[in-house]
Amino acid sequence: MSKPTRKAAVPIAAAALLAACAGVLAFFATLPSVEPLRHTNPSSTAMMEARAEEAKAQHHPFKKSWRWVPLSRISPWLKKSVVNSEDARFFDHDGIDVVETEAALEKAAARRKLGRGASTISQQLAKNLWLGEDRSLWRKVREAVLARKLETLGKDRILELYLNVAEWGEGVYGAEAASRYWFHKPASSLLPEEAALLTAMLPAPRARSPKHPSEHLRRRALAVLKLYGLYGQLTPEQVAEARKYLDEMVAGPIAAR
Repeated sequence: MSKPTRKAAVPIAAAALLAACAGVLAFFATLPSVEPLRHTNPSSTAMMEARAEEAKAQHHPFKKSWRWVPLSRISPWLKKSVVNSEDARFFDHDGIDVVETEAALEKAAARRKLGRGASTISQQLAKNLWLGEDRSLWRKVREAVLARKLETLGKDRILELYLNVAEWGEGVYGAEAASRYWFHKPASSLLPEEAALLTAMLPAPRARSPKHPSEHLRRRALAVLKLYGLYGQLTPEQVAEARKYLDEMVAGPIAAR
C-alpha cells in the first residue's frame, strides 16, 4: 500500500485541525451561562432533578425542603466552617486550587485510584447546579471550566449560591432549610458547634445523619470544630466550650437548645 504523499497529508492535517476547532467550539457552546446567576437565583438544580428522578424510579414521592436566604442571613460560623473544611484557599484561588489538585493527583498516583479531593467550592457548586453526580472525565473537564466562569460572579455570590443549594439530608437543600430541619432555628442563629456538625455532613449528607451520628461523623465534626481554633476564629477556651455542646448533640438525637 502506497504512503500518502506530502500534498495529500496537508489537507488531512487541515481537516483534523478544523475538526478539533469545531470540537472546542461545540464544547464551549454547550456550557450553561453563569450570567443569569449574577442577579437571579436558580429555581432548581441538576442535583435536585437527579434526586427527583431517583424517587420516581423507586415509586417514592419527592419531597423537597428549600428556603432561599441572602448570605447576610446565614450564620458567619457556617460560612467559616464550610470554607475552612471544604476549601481553605477559597478566597485566594480562581476556581481551581492548583496546590490541592497537585496533592490529590500525587495521592491518586500512589494509590493507583482517583479519589474525591481537591474540589473547590466553585467546582462543587458547578456540579450541584448543572452536572449532577456523573464521575466521568468529561464531567470533570466541564466542572473545571464552569468553576472558572463562576468566579466572575465574585466570591460572596459563589458562597451564597453554594450555601443555598447544598444538600443537607434527604430532600433538604440549603442552609436555611437545613438549620430549621436539624436545629429548629433559622440559619442566621447557628452556633459554631451546630455549623461544624452541618459542615461535617458534607459531601455525603444523606449517609451522615446527626439524628443517628456515626463515629465517622463525630470525628469529622470535631475536626471541623478544631479548625475554628486553627484559623484563629475561636480561642482555645471557646473551642473547648463548643466541643462540650457538640459532644451533647452527637451523643443522641438532636434537639433545639
